[in-house]
Amino acid sequence: MHNNVLILDFGSQYTQLIARRVRELNIYSEIKPYNKVPSDLSDYGAVILSGSPLSVRADDAPHPDLSGIKGKKPLLAICYGAQYLAHFNGGNVAPSNTREYGRANLSFIKEHEPFFHIINEGSQVWMSHSDTIKELPEGAVLLASTHDVQNAAFRIEGEDSYAIQFHPEVYHTTDGKQLLKNFLVDIAGMKQDWTPDAFVETTVANLKGKLGNDKVILGLSGGVDSSVAALLLHKAIGKNLHCIFVNNGLLRKNEFHEVLEQYEGMGLNVKGVDASARFLDALAGESDPETKRKTIGRVFIEVFDDEAHKVENAKWLAQGTIYPDVIESVSVSGGPSATIKSHHNVGGLPEYMKLKVVEPLKLLFKDEVRRVGASMHMDPNILGRHPFPGPGLGIRILGDITPEKVAMLQDVDHIFIKGLKDWGLYDKVWQAGAMLLPVNSVGVMGDERTYEKCVALRAVESTDGMTADWVNLPYKFLQKISNEIINRVKGVNRVVYDISSKPPATIEWE
Repeated sequence: MHNNVLILDFGSQYTQLIARRVRELNIYSEIKPYNKVPSDLSDYGAVILSGSPLSVRADDAPHPDLSGIKGKKPLLAICYGAQYLAHFNGGNVAPSNTREYGRANLSFIKEHEPFFHIINEGSQVWMSHSDTIKELPEGAVLLASTHDVQNAAFRIEGEDSYAIQFHPEVYHTTDGKQLLKNFLVDIAGMKQDWTPDAFVETTVANLKGKLGNDKVILGLSGGVDSSVAALLLHKAIGKNLHCIFVNNGLLRKNEFHEVLEQYEGMGLNVKGVDASARFLDALAGESDPETKRKTIGRVFIEVFDDEAHKVENAKWLAQGTIYPDVIESVSVSGGPSATIKSHHNVGGLPEYMKLKVVEPLKLLFKDEVRRVGASMHMDPNILGRHPFPGPGLGIRILGDITPEKVAMLQDVDHIFIKGLKDWGLYDKVWQAGAMLLPVNSVGVMGDERTYEKCVALRAVESTDGMTADWVNLPYKFLQKISNEIINRVKGVNRVVYDISSKPPATIEWE
């Protein structure tokens, strides 16, 4: 039996957080849609059922096949999962008299239960449901209650099946990580051995077996993801890795040359390709965000197709795709979670392109990618670089894209990012950038009236990009940066600061 945790997704907004919390325990977890339970469960040592916005009493309630799981593998059912176990096993789920949402405290915990090891009464939990379990299912043992929720937690006698109506994965459940550890380590017997070093060792071995002596082309961006992917592949196949850094005309100021210089000492086989005119020509007159993303992705692939023909017998295209890209783009492998936006490096390649795809990072969150890079002793300057979207400034220029707008935003962004570094703020921010808005506003410079562009500055703190909070930058810093931008960047007369968090707002504006 392998040491993996299977998480079945019922469309909860918190499903990805479950995966992250499990991985923080150094136990590998992966998400599958509830209606695509793997036929072979031998790789999984435990199963977790997520919450859902739907009701188990609804006609279209998600209905998984648990025949190979319940009573056969350790099972933790969360929120909807708990109500599902109750409803379809002799219990009673009914609408709650009041919507049970927000903080609550455990008022009762059954003694001597490994599931609640070192968790005490009064511990805060987070509720998020409108239905509630009125009667427990057959063979159930009550484990915990809150003031308003009698059946907050239970287990099934004779099985390692546990259920809770609160969310242990969210920050507001103060002992949530301990509860998951109690279930996974103490009850399910999972080993906490999924570490960055172990990931490197396993991934390099798998890449060697998968790629053999084949040649691989990788698109480098200068960012963390593609750099870590490059090092992993370099460890596996050495000079058979051909790295290409494409200037799509939408990079930050001076980035094309600076990134190429960064890789000089890493031993990578890197070629720079300036395709900026090709990208900008393809984007001319286009203002729809999704169309812009797809156009950039299409041209990106066309450039790689051209370069692939220059590498004799190249068979693979490597990409630095990470887990949040996959989750947002394909709704958790085709499951019920909502699609947010498309990513230019997700979704496969066109028929005419003969390269197969290899994505060594596609099951990692951003913070995990950084830890893997650190374990391979990657340059801290690369590891600490803020995430930068694949479409670059193309999705930070709202509306149509012109060379003049790109140059304007490059100058604005350069002032902002350099300022963050000069003030010692850069490493305290997870991602920062400037947006060029498709509006003009009235201003006054000297004795003249102006009617020029507005730019928005954005800085957020996060761990994986799934959620993010805006950073409370010092007023004096914002004042100085605003003045510099307006005084030094011709065509800009107004600067605003974005104070929205994700959710509901995404990090990028498009």
